[in-house]
Amino acid sequence: MKNRLLGCWVICGVWLSAAVATEPRNLSVLKQEIVAYVESGDYAAAINAVAKEATAFVTARAAQRAPGERLAVVLDIDETALTNLTHMRALDFGYVPAAWDSWVAEGKAPAIAPVLEFFNAARRAGVEVVFITGRRERDRPGTEKNLRAAGYGDYAMLLLKPDGTKTSTESFKTETRKKIQAGGRVIVANIGDQASDLAGGYAERTFKVPGPFYQTK
Repeated sequence: MKNRLLGCWVICGVWLSAAVATEPRNLSVLKQEIVAYVESGDYAAAINAVAKEATAFVTARAAQRAPGERLAVVLDIDETALTNLTHMRALDFGYVPAAWDSWVAEGKAPAIAPVLEFFNAARRAGVEVVFITGRRERDRPGTEKNLRAAGYGDYAMLLLKPDGTKTSTESFKTETRKKIQAGGRVIVANIGDQASDLAGGYAERTFKVPGPFYQTK
């Protein structure tokens, strides 16, 4: 028994030593890298490349629509259609619920220019735009104000998570797209910055813009 315990102590000690030795990267360094990624222009260039690809696809798909086919694209809002970078940098990339609520209510987040260009191209092609967001229903007034001010006023629907729901953002978005298609629209493209925006199907194509700032599930 003592030998077994001794063996466990040795093995556990080695494992713990290895775990402690594997120190994660410093948070301050990661933040600096994110700022450098943005300020270098690489972040904007990556978004622009995705938006151009999505525009080409949706424009071509609209030109080939079947008679009576009602086409739509789905857009996420935060870090897809609108940028909250000013707010995030002011808080050193932290999250303070009260500060976030105030920011959303103000409705001053700027449009992400290449995605706004995609939005306008989709509308010119006769494709409807539906916003599905992890924001809550209580955020509707500030969100509607912000979308209009940023140039996204000509959208078909704005769908937000119900207040108090415990459903994950991924599940909410998947089920919402399912309902949209069941209602007669064909979702030809779904664009977001998070894997949870795009998982679950109910879109002919998905397009992911970079999302280096946070992760939602």
